[in-house]
Amino acid sequence: MYEEKINAYFDAPERRAELVEAISRLVRIRSVREEPLPGMPFGPGPAAALAEGLKLAEELGFATRNYDNYVGTADLNDKETALHILCHLDVVGEGTGWTVTEPYVPKEVDGMLYGRGTDDDKGPVAAVLLAMKAVKELGVPLRRNARLLMGTDEESGSSDIAYYYAREPYAPYAFSPDAEFPLINIEKGSYKPVFTKSWPAETATPRVTEFRGGFRINVLPPEAECLVAGLSADAARPYCDRAAAETGVRYELREEGDSLHILCRGKGAHASLPEEGVNAITGLLHLLCSLPLAKVGSTAALRALSALFPHGDCAGKALGIAQSDELSGALTLAFSLLTVTGTGLEGQFDSRVPICANDENCRTAAEASFSKFGFSVSGEMDAPHHTPADSPLVKALLKCYEQYTDYKGECLAIGGGTYVHDIPGGVAFGCCMPGFNGNMHGADEHTCIADQLTAAKIFTQAIIDLCG
Repeated sequence: MYEEKINAYFDAPERRAELVEAISRLVRIRSVREEPLPGMPFGPGPAAALAEGLKLAEELGFATRNYDNYVGTADLNDKETALHILCHLDVVGEGTGWTVTEPYVPKEVDGMLYGRGTDDDKGPVAAVLLAMKAVKELGVPLRRNARLLMGTDEESGSSDIAYYYAREPYAPYAFSPDAEFPLINIEKGSYKPVFTKSWPAETATPRVTEFRGGFRINVLPPEAECLVAGLSADAARPYCDRAAAETGVRYELREEGDSLHILCRGKGAHASLPEEGVNAITGLLHLLCSLPLAKVGSTAALRALSALFPHGDCAGKALGIAQSDELSGALTLAFSLLTVTGTGLEGQFDSRVPICANDENCRTAAEASFSKFGFSVSGEMDAPHHTPADSPLVKALLKCYEQYTDYKGECLAIGGGTYVHDIPGGVAFGCCMPGFNGNMHGADEHTCIADQLTAAKIFTQAIIDLCG
């Protein structure tokens, strides 16, 4: 009924410019979580992005509310709320390797808009706001309200959404454009334990005295570095050349007095898709295992880690937890954080576990593997999320998707957790089209402007169908 009007509305040239400017306003704010400040539970960046998001919503004529800088909301009308649309304004750190533009300087190139957050998740915020505006300006009568939730802590655990739902009820329907089309109704569970090991102070050389790798649990580390006492660049270079050919990483050497600084460069990726990157931590461990290091506690610990997490093992085979099922797919694993000092280490991996995973075949199995090498482990498993494919929400959303694309609507299972992971009946819906890779969480993150406009059309129809 409204398809022709919706297409005409979003095909207007001014709508494209409006979308790009809205996304750009949000991208220019570095909304990475930092230490909390008074009234800013996740630091000044996320709070500033939320203020800008609420300002955008108010400029479009929506009633807004700020839930103590955890979550901001924008309401389409004052009727009973039937639909929650969950987006987030916080982003992961910028990392390294940007080539098209600076991370917080949005730039359009060949129909793509580059900048941190364009794909995850500031672009979708703008698309939803324009969809709500379209419903209002097209004069579509609604019986119920659609509410946009703009959160500020999705990348670090979603405590913002927990804060909101501790104060407000769930809506009958909920979806989050924090992923991809067609629709995600299964999100794997997770197991992200912390493991530690210590040893007495050491003096023998060559030995590793420092190691730092990774910057966020849900990002496959693009860089890792270490300091090796008692080793020269000339002595290490042949080992580096061989290890580089075996792993696909790059090693950069710099002598610092009697020590050698080694920087390992891999390729970052989202932790739920470790096969799309090159892990710098495991790449550096691979090299260290080949170096003629002294037979001390630190060397034994690093070699144990390389045995438990061999470079290229993204399934947890060596750790003894590899598994899969037909509905949700295979377990994935990313060794994402490691710090080593002169007397011990602490690390953490991020595994996304299928529906078939449980304490016995995952957590207990991993702990048993670690115990063989004298490591201590702590951490529990989080359950998967599953909304049945025949639910009314899933059927309605897939119909909207097929209405505005040439693709078939179907349900997907993913390893990444979205904003609806803990919301009963919720699903992830958009914004990326099938086959598009915006390099989320990596360098040169970008979104396709045309796809975002199509997503806005889909969201407009979804609001009408679910609230009309």
